[in-house]
Amino acid sequence: MKKKGIDYSKWGYFFIAPFFICFFIFSCIPLITTINDSFNQHFYSGLKEIGPNFIGFSNYKEIWNADLPKYILNTFILWIIGFVPQIVIALIIAAWFSDGRFKIHGEQGFKVIIYLPNLIMASAFSMLFFTLFSNAGPINEILMQTHLIKEPILFFNSTKWTRAIIAYMNFLMWFGNSSIMLMSAIMGVNPDLFEAAEIDGCNHTQIFFKITLPMIRPLLAYTLITSLIGGLQMYDVPQILTNGNGGPNRTTMTLIMLLNSHLQGKNYGMAGALSVYLAIISGILCFIVYRMMNPSDPNGTKAEAKARRKRERMMGGDRR
Repeated sequence: MKKKGIDYSKWGYFFIAPFFICFFIFSCIPLITTINDSFNQHFYSGLKEIGPNFIGFSNYKEIWNADLPKYILNTFILWIIGFVPQIVIALIIAAWFSDGRFKIHGEQGFKVIIYLPNLIMASAFSMLFFTLFSNAGPINEILMQTHLIKEPILFFNSTKWTRAIIAYMNFLMWFGNSSIMLMSAIMGVNPDLFEAAEIDGCNHTQIFFKITLPMIRPLLAYTLITSLIGGLQMYDVPQILTNGNGGPNRTTMTLIMLLNSHLQGKNYGMAGALSVYLAIISGILCFIVYRMMNPSDPNGTKAEAKARRKRERMMGGDRR
């Protein structure tokens, strides 16, 4: 008789079950509930619950007509003016620290300093900047003491200044994380490629754009996508700096701040519709970024095959 072997395959399901149970309870059920609420009239009027009553796409139409494009634009402006300097500075720092020619002393200490703002809580960071740039804060005092201005600058009464401060804070908080990630990506590139390029006479600019950037494209795409999702979820910094009103004139009101206002008002139908809008916008933009960073024909094989088929068709036509 054959001796039976022990089958351990069933234990794999046992160990992965907790993840799927938690995902179903804490992610899947709330997701389905949110989508369902987006098609219903469901809110509280005082202590009285209204709904849920099915109303189709009325919530989507109402929230779109309630200046939703303006809040989408606000969110993108704050993300762009904070992210563009962030990715540029992060790439420069990563290139410097990864280049053996510079021989930077105390490299590990610099990395810690660069990453340090990422460890500070956003609420503490926001309160610090709110105090610094307040009407009677240290920034105004220094500028007045040095006779650069005669009257205090009302930073938080100006759209440009408020957006600039929020973008600068996001830049400080996240450029260290981006720098460390890009640094690790560049250090993972085969050094032989750089040496071969230098022997062939390439300068450092050509090496950076022709070798470094293409080789770190996967991680650069990851950085862009995660930053984009984080930008769409921007909440804590503008919420604290503007006391939740998105001032001045709601020009710094982000999509998550708008969502939070509907949740505080217990209007679950409108909050659900806005959540679905956010999911759709995130999906479309992430797909665009992914396609931009990952071309469908990186090696040119598809283009070559298409050109070959075209030549064959032309030759066949000439023979006829």
